[in-house]
Amino acid sequence: MNAEKQTLVEAWWTKASHDLAAVRVLLGASPPALDIAVYHCQQAAEKAIKTWLVWKDIPFPKTHDLEALLKLCMPLDPGFETLMPHAHILTPYVAEFRYPGDTLEPTPEDAQEALRLAAEVLDFVKERIVFPS
Repeated sequence: MNAEKQTLVEAWWTKASHDLAAVRVLLGASPPALDIAVYHCQQAAEKAIKTWLVWKDIPFPKTHDLEALLKLCMPLDPGFETLMPHAHILTPYVAEFRYPGDTLEPTPEDAQEALRLAAEVLDFVKERIVFPS
């Protein structure tokens, strides 16, 4: 991998990791910021998938739709299909609780599930990318 691509892959991965770290801080706050935590779970998963796409030189549109991003991955690695249930749950969190309105806040259980799912997406992607030491 050339240096420019390596830098870009590492930058995407850093953003994904920072989103996941932010979730843990937000859930540990008193009171926990559940709405923002689930948003960052979606963001962590999105950026992890985009990391893999960059690593594989697969162009992707500006989208928050995790299912659409996974469909771009699956021709080269069908294993990404196992993340579709994760995408189905996490994708709505990009907007569902972002603004005041009629939508209720996520529950603590929703937030814990989102954290677990996002962490699984990052683990899945990390197993597939060769990061230089």
